[in-house]
Amino acid sequence: MSNTEKDKKKVSEKDKEVLENIMEELEQEAADKAKEAEEKAESAEAEASNEASAEAESKNADAAESEASQEGESEESPKKKGIFGKKDKKDPLKEKVDELNDKVMRQMAEFENFRKRTEKEKAQMFEQGQSNVLLKLLPVIDNFERGLAAVPETEKDGAFADGMNKIYKQLMKEVEDLGVTPIEAVGKEFDPNLHNAVMQVESEEYESGFVAQELQKGYMFHDNVLRHSMVAVSQ
Repeated sequence: MSNTEKDKKKVSEKDKEVLENIMEELEQEAADKAKEAEEKAESAEAEASNEASAEAESKNADAAESEASQEGESEESPKKKGIFGKKDKKDPLKEKVDELNDKVMRQMAEFENFRKRTEKEKAQMFEQGQSNVLLKLLPVIDNFERGLAAVPETEKDGAFADGMNKIYKQLMKEVEDLGVTPIEAVGKEFDPNLHNAVMQVESEEYESGFVAQELQKGYMFHDNVLRHSMVAVSQ
């Protein structure tokens, strides 16, 4: 073998060695990169797993909070029923106040009715007392009228007769101011509520059933008969 061939063989072996070294380096580098990629993948997988766990925990926490909120609402719902459902139990103090207030209002109403009834009874008693006094004055009025009617015509203008007439008019004004008015009788149809018929007479002036004569004057006290008129009714 020549030297040239030997040199070529040496070069070829050297190149082969270099290539093998390069291949080894490339394989090592590829292995390192693959390992690095695997580590990165594992890290990413772990990070994703952690994120998934965190998200699951967050969802569980939200679910627990929602459930607790629902339980809280369910516990509050009986209290709310006092407004929209069944009535809440009243406060004993408020019930006592309402009871006392109702009692006071009832007593006030009863007192007002008692006051009105008492005033009415008092007015009736006062009116009855007036009636009794006025009823006793009627005979005095009757005597005045009889006395004035008995005065002779020649003496009616005298001082005595004039004085008696003035006293009579003053007396009649006072009793009229108290509510006493005479009952109209002569010429009126007989009314048993106002007239007391003591006799019947024949009369050409009045029809049958009408008052022909007034024997004693009757009087009204407000809306009540103080004394009936004593009359004679035509046949």
